[in-house]
Order: sequence, then C-alpha cells, then structure tokens
Amino acid sequence: MIRKKMEGMLARAVARLGILAFFVMGFEIMIMISPFAFFFYSVFNPIFHFLDSFTATRWLTTFFLPHMILPPTLFLKAVRVFGSVCFVAGSVTFVVCALQIYLGKIFKWGIASHGLYRVIRHPQYTALSIWGIGMSILWPRFLVLASLSVMLILYYFLAGDEERRMVNLYGRSYEDYRDRTGMFVPEGIEKYFAFHPESSLRYVIVPLSIIVVVLGIGVVLRGVTLHSLAFETRDNLTLVPILPEDGPLSNAVLSGLTKNNREAEAGVVGDRDYLGYVMPVDYIMQGMIADTGTEFHLYKQHHTVMMISEWVLHPFQHLRASPSLHMAQMFNVDPAVARRHHCPIEKKTPDGDCNSCEYRRVALVEIEHGGGHISGSALLGVNTTRVPVAFVDVNVKTGEIAGIVRVKNTSAWENVPTPGI
Repeated sequence: MIRKKMEGMLARAVARLGILAFFVMGFEIMIMISPFAFFFYSVFNPIFHFLDSFTATRWLTTFFLPHMILPPTLFLKAVRVFGSVCFVAGSVTFVVCALQIYLGKIFKWGIASHGLYRVIRHPQYTALSIWGIGMSILWPRFLVLASLSVMLILYYFLAGDEERRMVNLYGRSYEDYRDRTGMFVPEGIEKYFAFHPESSLRYVIVPLSIIVVVLGIGVVLRGVTLHSLAFETRDNLTLVPILPEDGPLSNAVLSGLTKNNREAEAGVVGDRDYLGYVMPVDYIMQGMIADTGTEFHLYKQHHTVMMISEWVLHPFQHLRASPSLHMAQMFNVDPAVARRHHCPIEKKTPDGDCNSCEYRRVALVEIEHGGGHISGSALLGVNTTRVPVAFVDVNVKTGEIAGIVRVKNTSAWENVPTPGI
C-alpha cells in the first residue's frame, strides 16, 4: 500500500515537472523581449545547440508559423488571432476554475460540480490545454509544440490518477458525477474519442494519437506558411518580404542590389546562396535576423510588459510598429515625430511621412546547406543554417543604395536559434 502510494506521488511529481517544462518553453517569447533574456538563454541555449547538432532533432528548434513575417494570407492571420484568443481565454478560465476549487476546499463545499464542472470534470486541465495551444501559436517553435503534446499526455494520466483518489474520498457520489459528465470536453463530444477506462490499449493509443495529431498539425502549418511566402529570386540571391504588401517591391529591390555589382559590397559571393528579408528600415524585429543596432535589441528597450500585451492583443499592429512608436506610446508623445527623429537612415522621405517612405532595408543572410544551389522556400529548410552577412538600405523607386553595413555573423541574441519565418 505504501509502495503504491509512493508511486502515485512520484507519477504526479513527474507530470507536474513536465507541465512546468512546457510553460518554461512557451514563455520563451516573454523572456526573449525582457531584460532576463541572456539569463534564460545561458541555461537553454546549450539545449538548442545540442538539438541543432543532430539532423534527427534539428527540426525541434525551427518555427512552424510566421513569427517575424506578417502572416501573408487570411488563413494564417486567422490562426494567429486564434492563438491570442486561446491564450487569453485559457488563462482566464483556468484562474476562475482554480478559485472555485480552492475556495471550495477552504469552505468545504465538497465535490466541485457547478459552473464548468457541471459539464466537464477537469475544466482546469482543459483551460491549461487551451492556454498551451495559444502559447504554441504565439511562439511557434516545434520544441514548444512537442512539449505541448507531452503536457497533454501528462494531463490525461494525471486526471485519471486524481479521479481514482476522488473515488476513494467521495465514493458513489463522485462515480455518479463522473458518469454524467465528460472528462475534458462535454460528454456528448467526448464519447466519440474516449477509450474504455479499463482498456490497457489507452496507454499506447492515447499518447501516440496526441503526438501524431499535434506535431502533424505543426508540419502542415509550416508547409502552408512556406507555400504562402512571396519569394523573388535572381541568380543566388532570393528576397522575401516581411510585410505582404511589399511583395511587389522585391523585384525593384533586387535590381538595386545587383546593379553595378553592389551585392558584392554586401558580402554576397557567387558560389553561395543568400536570403534577403525586405522590411521597413525601422522594422521592430530585425534584430532576430541580424544585429542591425541596439535600437532593435528588444530586451534592452525596457518596455517588456507593454510589448508582451501588444504581442498578444494586437499582433499585427505590434509587428508594424517601430521601437520609436512603442517609446512614443510609453511617453505620450507624437508617434510621427518620434519615428522621424529615430529614423535609422540618413536619407529620409522629403515630406517626413514614414508611411510613404521610399526606402526598404534588406537583411542579408548566407544560407549554409548540404550543397548544390537552392532558392525559394528551400532556403528555409530544416537542415539549413542562416548566417547574417549585412544589411542594405535601398530606395525602391530609384534603386539607389543609401547604405551597406556589414554585420557580425550572429543576431542581436548572439547565437540563439531565432525564427526564420
């Protein structure tokens, strides 16, 4: 009896540690734009590099949805909004259910069978799962998705262990409650997916089903994402726009880069392949691609809470807003004046209107791969490595190069694996 009790306690401890690990991974996005970024990555970066060192595990550090690039299709935008909805709804529901449980313990209300507990036996786990889905979309690294699948498996077995203890504690009254309510979703839906509680096959079928479904969705979403991007290629140089509306400008930018062999000044070598991200000159997340200056080191901007809330509640507006616009919002000054004042290039639009700016910045990265010439979506393949080379400011109307700056071979986050999409 004591041994069985100890095994149960150990299983619950392992499950909770696994759940904690998921949330640590999921909150990477929160940490990445905070002053604690380097403390976090001093611990986790060795794990990322270990996974990157093997072909079989390298995919875990890649992203399956657009993160730096604004979603180019309505479907991908809907997925991103769905992520924010899940994140907010899951977290709020979890807090409400937790209050109900713990207040019930304090005031000895007995079995929690009101509110969501009237139709679901474990609404807290359902809420945390919805929260986890949202978090996986907000920070769509495959490693987070893999951790989510493990967390869902642990929830399933942890809930079963808790129900056995509830039966021992409340007896027939809990069994009646269990028989008329669903485990994680309403009974009318769950009956199409549930396995018989006594069947030993569930220990194999449930985990495999969760892993295949969760990771399979990630693979499909990555394929849809790469297919949706507007690549423009000339020789060994491919451009991809950060903002969907900049797609038609890629050809003009390519012409400016290749005119009079200017791309060679940026470090482009003929026998290698390069990917250039076309973006507004003050695009807020360019530091994830290359170290283009301290203004784009988000963890040094000291407005972490605001940026996190913007990322969750206004994801598309957040991507379009420059660091100066965020600072203007913080200090309640005119955003247009702030943006013009902090323009990172010397040549500015004559009328001072940043929204009609004729310049775009191209962050160039060299693509290291197995060999042979590749282009388009292949440049973002799982087994490729992106090495920053330079950034170039180009006038998209005249092709004039306003400046070429060579950069070190790491991003603003040093050698931390960052999103490619």
